[in-house]
Formats: sequence, structure tokens, C-alpha cells
Amino acid sequence: MLQPKKTKYRRQQKGKMKGIAHRGHEIAFGSFAIKSLQSKWITGRQIEAARQAITRYMKREGQLWIRIFPDKPITKKPNEVRMGKGKGSPEGFVAPVTPGRILFEIDGVPYEVAKEALRLGAQKLPVTTKFVVRRDYKYED
Repeated sequence: MLQPKKTKYRRQQKGKMKGIAHRGHEIAFGSFAIKSLQSKWITGRQIEAARQAITRYMKREGQLWIRIFPDKPITKKPNEVRMGKGKGSPEGFVAPVTPGRILFEIDGVPYEVAKEALRLGAQKLPVTTKFVVRRDYKYED
């Protein structure tokens, strides 16, 4: 499961996820990618599940880049605890994702394989996504 080795602070405020992605919104490494169309928190577990689905379908050919990292700590109070008495203890880490953010990129596989692999990976994520292709990609007929 993805999580940072150490953080400066154990707890963090929720924050707002308004607007669109101004960084990480273009394909940088691969030829194919999936792009988020919604704002959501994506947990390390969901990222790992998507990664496994993608690599299994590609039969470990090509290369995969994960463009998001869960570095925001999320806290939770135990069940049936009264209001107040401070913030809960850290439960896990999430990656805040805004519309337009590239989540996964792949290269080294044909178009059809890439499209299906990323579709299977996208099913594991809580956001709606879009399959995108690099502008200068040459389709082999």
C-alpha cells in the first residue's frame, strides 16, 4: 500500500478541492493515460488495486507510471464516541484528485491492449475517467 515514509505533521485539515488540475494534467511519460473527470480522494489501496489490474492485463509488458501519490493523512474517530475531545487518530492516506489530473500512464503496448488495461484499472477507482492518447502518437494499421 502506498504511503509516505514520514510526514511533517501527523494530522491535516480536510481542505477544499475546487477548480481543475493545473499541474499533472498532461501526458509526460507514456503514450496512453487515464485522466480524472471528477474531484475525489483516492486511497492508497485503490491505487494499488488499479495498478494490479493494469499490469495483469498487460502481462507485465510495457511500462506503467503512477502519477498520483497518497500523501494526505486522513483521521477517523472510533465508533460511538461523543462529540469533541479533539481530532481522531490517523487512519490512512489519500491523494486528492481534481478534474483533468492524469492518474496512470502506460507505454510499450498496442493501442487496444492499452485501452482495455486502463479501462480495467479505471473500474477500481472512485472517479470517472477518460482514456487519452499522446498527441504525437502514431497509430499502426
